[in-house]
Amino acid sequence: MADLRNGCPTDASFKEAVCIDAGRVYDSCCDRDCLEDLRCFFLPEDQALVKDAVSVRLRSAEVLNVFIDVQPVNFNKGFFSCDLTFFFLLGFDLFTSPKNRATCINGITTYSKRVILYGSEGNVKVFSSTVSEECSNHNTTSRSNNCPKCVVQAVDPVPLSARIGELRDCYENVCCIPECVCNCIGGHVATDLQCGEPTVFVTLGLFTIIQLIRNVQMLIPVYDFCIPEKACTDSANDQPCDAFKKIKFPTDDFFPPRPCDISGCGCGCNNCEEE
Repeated sequence: MADLRNGCPTDASFKEAVCIDAGRVYDSCCDRDCLEDLRCFFLPEDQALVKDAVSVRLRSAEVLNVFIDVQPVNFNKGFFSCDLTFFFLLGFDLFTSPKNRATCINGITTYSKRVILYGSEGNVKVFSSTVSEECSNHNTTSRSNNCPKCVVQAVDPVPLSARIGELRDCYENVCCIPECVCNCIGGHVATDLQCGEPTVFVTLGLFTIIQLIRNVQMLIPVYDFCIPEKACTDSANDQPCDAFKKIKFPTDDFFPPRPCDISGCGCGCNNCEEE
């Protein structure tokens, strides 16, 4: 067996070529979206607080879930449209007057977008021995089509601004918010507002990477088995002071590094080292 370092061979000793079934990224894209004036939805009791508020501050924003629907593009074979619906959990500070303390509430907003990516063609039906829930009483075979899988990677959005404004259209940005999303704030949100009623509009900055992945069989070189050399440790029985002693001293917190210490000056000279 080859010498291992951190579970990987140190020499490039080729052993054999093996066939694996893995997901291959056929197409991908990245986006920087500025989502302006998204309407927010609140619990009925929190919506009553919004009516009495004079100002609002957006404290936090978090991606709760993304609903994805992939459909083939009829006029362009091999391409697929990916319809994405984002659900965001928002934290607000409401102010009823300049002298009163802020009231903290949570709300939900949504955003939808569509991208078209290449996912190649595949018309086969895939059968596997994995038992599906709907067929568990009939057989032990699970079937799926060969449609590519859409994967969305997103970081929590950047909270840019929030404002209280009157609802111009009572059907504006109203969508069916699923129960699993509503449960994150404790119940069903109020969607039956009338025109002219106050509500909250937010602006968020969202970074995403969207990929179309299809399972294919690939031939790859194998060097050796990756056998971990590091032993598992259990720190549950450590005393608090023993665990504290294992934490690295936070030098950077006491002595913040200069820009050239992090990534260089960027000027191609040695001025930073001479300072």
